Amino acid sequence: MELRAEDVFRPGAFPEYTYISRKSAVSNLPYEFRLSQAIKVSGFLTSLVGPSKMGKTILCEKVIGFDRIVEISGADFNGDMEFWRLVAAKAGLAYKGQFSTEHLIADTQDKYSKKEEYSLTKDKIIDYYNKENLILVIDDFHYAPGEKRMLVAQQLKDAIRRGFKAIVVSLPHRSDEAIRQNADLSGRLSLINIEAWKVEDLKEIAKIGFGKLNIHIEDNVAQMIAVESLSSPQLMQYICLNICTILEMDSSNQDTVRVELLETAYRYTTANFEYGDVVALMKKGPNTRGKNRNLFTTKDGNEYDLYELIVKSIAENPPMMKLDFDTIRKRINELIADTCKKPTQQAIKESLAKLQELLNEREDIFKVLDWKEGILYILDPLFLFYLRWGGGQEG
Repeated sequence: MELRAEDVFRPGAFPEYTYISRKSAVSNLPYEFRLSQAIKVSGFLTSLVGPSKMGKTILCEKVIGFDRIVEISGADFNGDMEFWRLVAAKAGLAYKGQFSTEHLIADTQDKYSKKEEYSLTKDKIIDYYNKENLILVIDDFHYAPGEKRMLVAQQLKDAIRRGFKAIVVSLPHRSDEAIRQNADLSGRLSLINIEAWKVEDLKEIAKIGFGKLNIHIEDNVAQMIAVESLSSPQLMQYICLNICTILEMDSSNQDTVRVELLETAYRYTTANFEYGDVVALMKKGPNTRGKNRNLFTTKDGNEYDLYELIVKSIAENPPMMKLDFDTIRKRINELIADTCKKPTQQAIKESLAKLQELLNEREDIFKVLDWKEGILYILDPLFLFYLRWGGGQEG
């Protein structure tokens, strides 16, 4: 069977043909082995922590298999949904219901039907998971409200003692304290830190994938795509898929990935990314309450306030998912015209703090940054990619 581009490059699904196995730099052991080892230890909860879009869920699917995974998102815990009711529903179990029983009327052959209520207990749900060899994967745990994270941690503490197997997947720097700093779970955690992808590993996705499609790609071109993918295999898959689409539309029937295609592919890749409102909010900044903001003239002759300059500085070359304060300040100053006064360190730090507060007040898609102890973490590589190629630099 001839493979299609969408069979090979799969940014939103398990990449059967371009799955890349990696080793932990700390233990020098494959992540597949680490996870397989962790879930075999009875009475332990597995905590899988790593940056967004790094393939944590794909790793679970590879090791556990689709038929054994029961996946829940942290976002599912919004509202009044009971934990065990959700766990049961995701496994296809009816948590509550009715059933009919037939009874004989005394001293006759007549029967009557009686409806009775039932509800599953936590113990029955745990027994079902154990019997079917199922593993609960709580993805994006950081999306659950704080009080729900604590509740889930308490429920899991008791369940794992009964053989229940679960994996909690979350971001670093965000909301995994309910698991990692829970005294009741001390000594009962298998901690696996998923490190950011190296450029060499990301290159393999392109080289293997394009090879499957009989499309030629030079090593330096694969390197350029890998750098722009911001350590995200999902983004790498996305870009490669769009390169294939561009090649398919090329009337000259080229079967080579050319350097001049890359910028077009990057811009096409951002077409379905929904970060326009995030960027607009960041540039606008908090309400000034009638006060005029200081404007700075940039080397291209335009005027921007400090919030707009922060957004522009994040998108500058080289693309980085973590920027210390000195780097941010240097980037901002390099954007400003030499004859123009530069913002103070205090002003930049205060603006970063206010920007963090502003984003934290909004929906989850807005939570793309974490300004913490003098370092700005970009939590979502797709957001940074959009900022660089999707119109984030307009205006």
